[in-house]
Amino acid sequence: MHTLYKKWFYPLIMPALILFAFVIIIPFIIGIFYSLTAWRGTYFVGGGSPFSAFVGIKNYIEAFQSERFINAFIYTIKYTIIAVIFINVVALSYALLINRISKSTIFRSIFFMPNLLGGLTLGFIWQFIYEVFFSTILFSENGLLSIEFLRYMTQDPTKALFALVIMNTWQVAGYMMIIYITGLNTIPSDVYEAASIDGAVGIKKFFRITVPMLMSSFTIVFFLTLANSFKILDQNIALTDGDFGTRMLALQILMTTKDVSPPNYGVAQAQGVIFFIVIAFITIMQVRTTKKHEVEM
Repeated sequence: MHTLYKKWFYPLIMPALILFAFVIIIPFIIGIFYSLTAWRGTYFVGGGSPFSAFVGIKNYIEAFQSERFINAFIYTIKYTIIAVIFINVVALSYALLINRISKSTIFRSIFFMPNLLGGLTLGFIWQFIYEVFFSTILFSENGLLSIEFLRYMTQDPTKALFALVIMNTWQVAGYMMIIYITGLNTIPSDVYEAASIDGAVGIKKFFRITVPMLMSSFTIVFFLTLANSFKILDQNIALTDGDFGTRMLALQILMTTKDVSPPNYGVAQAQGVIFFIVIAFITIMQVRTTKKHEVEM
């Protein structure tokens, strides 16, 4: 059997490797090269060859000198910090609650369902909720509750930040909940029984047993929430379209080609490379940090 697997391993995996190379690796390398050129999308400045339009790190310097890029970078960092905290707290709360009250899959399905919605659809739904239901019905001056912060949340950068967090938490918390439930189900019950005999109460059990033994789940969920928070695009477009200072990094890269005429795809590509490096660095450091605290069972 081992010989059979060894014989067919490379023939079977080769199509996937070729597809990955042509779809991911080669375009990525070409993109890095284009980020070093004066590329305008349909032509290269200075001639027909990309080598004649080579400008070195000029595009990267221009990217870091762009106020819009820096503002989008800072705004994305703020959003990511808040979103990671909110999503993990809500997802873990869901998991603990459902794991305690029911083993049925119906509650898991209900909380998971928002994750099936597309980003644009979700954004337009929540734009209606914020602009119509919240602003003119529920939290208006003459509404049920007069809460100014919850009115016109898509027209202020601070409010929009929390509007994005609420919307994204509602969408992905159910998905992350499934990962936490899986982790909770792997914790042996006799560990909790032994802790109860030793006099440990709920809070102590949570921080001394549940959290350490869930660290492998934390590693996965933190990785997914960090990466997805940095890459958020569709929801940002549908909810605010980057107006009122709410442009995030992914949208900034997309809009860079429209901010100037002719469109500067070289600078946009340089921003994309910076974007990749930032996400790769943060997620690798996060995985390494959480991996060190994982407990083997």
